Amino acid sequence: MAPPIVIAAGGTAGHVVPALAVADALRAEGARVVFVGGERAERTMVPEAGYELRPIAVEGLSRSNPLKAARAGLKAAAAVGAARRILRDVRPDAVLGAGGYVAGPVGVAAVARRVALVLAEADSHLGLTNRLLARWARRVCLAFPIEGRDGERYLVTGRPVPPPTTDRAGARARFGLAPDETCVLVFGGSLGARTINEAAVQALAGADFRVLHACGHRDYEALRARLGSDPPTNYDLREYITPFGEALLASDLCVARAGGSIFEIAAHGRPAILVPYPYASADHQSSNARWMADNGAAVVIRDAELTPARLAHTVGELLADPSTLAAMASASAALARPQAASDVAHELLAAAR
Repeated sequence: MAPPIVIAAGGTAGHVVPALAVADALRAEGARVVFVGGERAERTMVPEAGYELRPIAVEGLSRSNPLKAARAGLKAAAAVGAARRILRDVRPDAVLGAGGYVAGPVGVAAVARRVALVLAEADSHLGLTNRLLARWARRVCLAFPIEGRDGERYLVTGRPVPPPTTDRAGARARFGLAPDETCVLVFGGSLGARTINEAAVQALAGADFRVLHACGHRDYEALRARLGSDPPTNYDLREYITPFGEALLASDLCVARAGGSIFEIAAHGRPAILVPYPYASADHQSSNARWMADNGAAVVIRDAELTPARLAHTVGELLADPSTLAAMASASAALARPQAASDVAHELLAAAR
């Protein structure tokens, strides 16, 4: 009989996408996967991927507003009870805490019911939920080596990502790119990145190369208005691109934040200009970006230093130096961990046994 596995993940696509990659690997092994989540990205992404989603009411813990923090605490306490009822019904052999505030109540419920718990950390530091639950986990799967987290409980698997797209010609055809055209891909995560969005439109519209820009819903209308009623022919502005791997494979250079998407960039062997989000918890995006840069796969520009002129200069300098761009692409590919999703899935199945 296929072992039932519960995956708790929610919030942004940065938590949901890796969880879905692990779910796909589990399904390929014959496991039954049930998600527990809230009302954000997981609400649509999980059912669209063909998985059952059991909802619980929970929200993030505010670190600046005591009233909101108290409300979140009360919701979390109630969510533990809801999670225990879900686990009692599903009777999973193992639970994966895949990040986000949803993982906390479900992880606590798993510990209380003595269900094997595995955690996955997608960033270069342990988030609050994972720090609190790590002592009870059978395994903590890390995207990066983390100082002090090197005992047998911890395993560096890399960040799970969907299988990389491999048909570059087909990917470029999807976006109308000729074989000899250069393409720069600009993106900022599921919500977009305003600093990058505004700098890119000013710096790259009208350039002598193609630009594919996934800007997110929030800024789309304003950016479209800025491009005008007769936008430059080189600039392809879109809210979202799905499947995103085709955009990565079609491009020659990426301009992006430095969250978990760096592993998707690496999986497709793309060189990158990274602009870390300066307010990420524990400044983990700066650590992510340094990891890419120190290994020769990226150039880093601080958010406060990103201007249209700086972006145009950096993009132009890299595109004018094919040998450097090729070396960065090779370095990026060398950082990829294509087996991460399977490795996390195997840890779950081992815990379930």
